[in-house]
Amino acid sequence: MQANYKPTWIWYPGDFEIWLGNIFNNRRTERGAMFPPFWKQDSHYPTVEFTTTVELENPEDIVITAEGQYGLTVDGKLQTSRNIPKGHHRIGIKVWNQATPPAVFVCGKTIKSDASWQTTSEDKVWIDENGIAHGSGIYVPVGYWNFNSADTPPSKYHLERRELRPVSKEEICTQGGLTKGMLYDFGREVFGYLRLSNQEYIINVYYGESREEALDKEHCETLDQLKPGRREPDSKAFRYVYIEGDYALGAWWDDVWMEYEYAPFDEQRSGKFRCSDDEINRIWDVAAYTMDLTTREFFMDGIKRDRWTWSGDAIQSYLMNYYLRFDAECVKRTIRQLRGKDPVTAHVNTIMDYTFYWFKSIHDYYEYTGDVAFVREMWPRMVTLMDYVEGRINSHGMAEGLPDDWIFVDWVDFPMHKRGTLAFEQILLMKAMETMAICAELVGDAQVSGYRIKAETLRNKIKQTFWSNELKAFFHAIEEGTLNRQITKFPNMFAILYGLADEEERHDIMQSVMLNPDVPAITTPYMRFYELETLLLDGRHEQVLKEIRDYWGGMLREGATSFWEKYVPSESGAQHLAMYGRPYGKSLCHAWGASPVYLLGKYYLGVRPTKPGYEEFEVRPNLGDLEWIAGDVPTPNGLIHVEMSRHEIKVRATEGRGTLYYGDQQLSIEAGCETVMRI
Repeated sequence: MQANYKPTWIWYPGDFEIWLGNIFNNRRTERGAMFPPFWKQDSHYPTVEFTTTVELENPEDIVITAEGQYGLTVDGKLQTSRNIPKGHHRIGIKVWNQATPPAVFVCGKTIKSDASWQTTSEDKVWIDENGIAHGSGIYVPVGYWNFNSADTPPSKYHLERRELRPVSKEEICTQGGLTKGMLYDFGREVFGYLRLSNQEYIINVYYGESREEALDKEHCETLDQLKPGRREPDSKAFRYVYIEGDYALGAWWDDVWMEYEYAPFDEQRSGKFRCSDDEINRIWDVAAYTMDLTTREFFMDGIKRDRWTWSGDAIQSYLMNYYLRFDAECVKRTIRQLRGKDPVTAHVNTIMDYTFYWFKSIHDYYEYTGDVAFVREMWPRMVTLMDYVEGRINSHGMAEGLPDDWIFVDWVDFPMHKRGTLAFEQILLMKAMETMAICAELVGDAQVSGYRIKAETLRNKIKQTFWSNELKAFFHAIEEGTLNRQITKFPNMFAILYGLADEEERHDIMQSVMLNPDVPAITTPYMRFYELETLLLDGRHEQVLKEIRDYWGGMLREGATSFWEKYVPSESGAQHLAMYGRPYGKSLCHAWGASPVYLLGKYYLGVRPTKPGYEEFEVRPNLGDLEWIAGDVPTPNGLIHVEMSRHEIKVRATEGRGTLYYGDQQLSIEAGCETVMRI
C-alpha cells in the first residue's frame, strides 16, 4: 500500500445520495406549507461496517474520524488501541449513526480510507465486486467522492453562495398614496436565500417569478412571514420580491439582498456556442443559465415548483449537461437517489415511463463517460428494478398501467387516454430491455442473452400490434382488448429515436406523422426535446432552427430570463403564468426547457462519442441557415472545439481519436492537432 496518497471519507454506496435526496426533496413549500413528495423515501443504513486488508512491515498508528459512534476490530477482535501491529490483518470499523449516513475517515502512514475499502450493511451474504456470493455478509465497494479532509465530512456538504443585489426597487402605495411596501427586482430568475438587515416587527414577504405573482398576495406560490429574531428564510426561486410590513408600528428594514446559491463549475472546461444569429446566441445563453439554475445537489425539475428529482426530467438534464458542464458526479448522485433501495414497491416517482427512462440513463452515462465501474455499482439495482417491471407485465407480455401507476407521457392539450397498453410505453420498455442486455454484457452477467431475447420479442410484438401499413404510423394503444387508432407523435417519434422503425418506416413516419399538421401538436419543451431531435435525425436543420427561434425565441420575447415548463404561443399576458388551475402554477425555470444546449451541441456542432468516454468520437457539423458556428463540447478530460463557416471546418480536440464528416468528405482528428477541411 502506498503512503503518499490522500485518504477520503467513505460510506455505504448510495446512502449519501439517499440521505441528501431526502433533505433536497422535502424543501418544497407552497404558501408557507411544507409539501413533501408523494413517493416512497428510503433511508440510509444506520449501522455499517467498513473493512480492508493490510500487510504492515512495522506497527502503525491510525487516526479514525467517524460520522457516528464506532468500534474498531483487528482480525475480528475489538480494539481500544489505534495501533495496528505489523503483519497481515483484516481491519473492520463498524459505525452507527441514525441521523446521517455512517461514514469514516482513516489516516495513518500507509493505512488510509479510500476506494479500495469494502463495506457491508450486515445482511449476512457476501458478494464480491464480480457478483460472486461467499462468506456471511454482502461486502461491496464503498461510496466516496471528494471529501478529502477529516474536517469536511459528507454531512457538511453544501452548494456555494455569493451575494446578489436587486437591480431596482419600487415603492408600492395605497390608493391614498401611503406606502404599503417595496417591490425588489433582481433582474432575472434567481435561486437562493433572501436577506434583510435591521428588521423590526413582523414582515411579510411575497416571492414571484413574475411581477404579477409577487404583487398577488393571495395567490403567489411562495411566501414568508418573518418575525424579529426568527431564523432567516429558506431558499426560494424568484425574480421579484414584494416586502410589506405594518407601517403604523413603524415596521421597516434597512437593506435587502440575497445569497445566490449555485453548483460550481469550471468555465474553462464547459460547453460553449456562438453563431451568426444573435437570437440563437441569446437562446443558448438562457438555456445554459436555466440548466445552471436547475443543477443543484441533484438535477431538479423546476426551482420554484416542484424542486424535486424526476426521472423523466433528469434524463434530459443529463444529456444537456454532457454538452454544457459535464458534471458526471451530479449525474451519478441523481441516478442513485432516484433508484433508492430494495425492495422495489413502486415505479420511479410512481411513473411507469420514468422507470424506463432510468434504465436508459445508465447506458447514456456510460456512453459519455466510459465509467464501467458505475454500471457495475448499479447493476444489482437494475436487475431488481427490472424484476419488478417484469412482475407487472400483462398476459400479452406488455407493460400496462395498473391502478397504482401514474402513466405520464406528457402534458397534452388534446384528448388522449393514458390507460391500457400504450405503444409509447412498450417502446420505452423495449429500450430498457436493450439497455439491460448491454449492461449485462459490460458487467459479465449471464443474463445478457435473456434480455436480448426479451427485447427482440417485444420489438416484434410492438410492430405486429400497433403498426399500420395503411396509415404508415403506430397507433396509440390497446384499451380493453380494442385497438385505439388515435395517432399521436409520442410513439412514432420514439420509434425513430429508439431504433424500432427501419429506414423505410422512418421515412413514412416523418411524412405521415411528424410533418402532418393534422396530428396534434406538442406544446411542452419536455417532448419538444424529442420531437426536434427526431427532425434533426432526418436532416431538417433549417426547420429546427426556425422552430427554436419561434418557440424559445417566443419565450424571450415574452420577457423570459430562463426557460419555462410550457409555452403556448397563442396565449398572452398573465395566461403564460398559469398552469394546474393556479394563476402562477407554471414553472418559469424548468430544466426540460433548456434543450437547445443539447440540440445545438450534438446536431450543429455535431459532436458525439462513438466509443464510450470519447475514446473515439465523430464531428458532423451543420450550419442549417447560419453563416457560421463555433463552440466547445466538454469531454471527460478536455474539450472538442468546432468552427464552421460556408468555406471551411476546423476541429481541435484535447483527447481521443475522432473523424470529421461533411458530405462525402472525411478526415481523421488527432488529439492536440487542428484538423481543417475545405468545403
